[in-house]
Amino acid sequence: MLQLHGKRILVTGAAGGLGSALVNTLLACGARVCGLVRDRQDAARLEQAMGKAELLTIVADLAQPQILQPIVAEEIKAHGAFYGLVNNAAIYPKAPVATVDIAEIAVALNVNAIAAASLLQACLPGMVSFGEGRVINIASNTFDMGMEGFSSYVASKGALIGFTRVWARELGSHGITVNAVSPGAFCTDAEKIHPEPEKYNAFVLSRQALKRRPDPVEFADLVTFLLSDHAGFITGQNIRIDGGWITQ
Repeated sequence: MLQLHGKRILVTGAAGGLGSALVNTLLACGARVCGLVRDRQDAARLEQAMGKAELLTIVADLAQPQILQPIVAEEIKAHGAFYGLVNNAAIYPKAPVATVDIAEIAVALNVNAIAAASLLQACLPGMVSFGEGRVINIASNTFDMGMEGFSSYVASKGALIGFTRVWARELGSHGITVNAVSPGAFCTDAEKIHPEPEKYNAFVLSRQALKRRPDPVEFADLVTFLLSDHAGFITGQNIRIDGGWITQ
């Protein structure tokens, strides 16, 4: 098992299907995890599921990136700087471009991408002081293929990939690595946006090289590896975990 003993990791979207799997894996590897969630109900559910003293939670609205830095600053003051940041939270508004609410696009960009930049700014001084750090931006394989009706979501994931490439260049001299992970179709609550589950499942399997659905633990293992010392020379990359849906 990878070791992250004592390292503080901030994970957004920590109560979701992928987020909670990641939190559980990080705790098992000895990390001290701070899960950022959208409301107190999510915080209580995550805390009950994990039941570990090494887990702390923050409730914050990522749709308001301007409020995040003082919130995280207080957390750092109370419990110490973060070695790792995983920008995992996302929302999935669906509408064709002809009718989509422009304000809805702005909200998706705030939650899925701009909040990531705000959180990095909050965590960066601590990483610089350590002389090392890890930033993982959770993108999506939908950026490679496009997905009808999800222009705001796909655009936000493209923004995260762009951030990843620039931040890796800017922060490498401080020993900080920055990578993106692009999941494919994992079985989480996000799939509830699809009205016909069986038809959607068949569609996914027809596109993947591997003819099975992935376990969120597989996502968690990849992200945990990228947070570990074993990935110290990997930066600026977008790593897909989608069963061979996109090959390159």
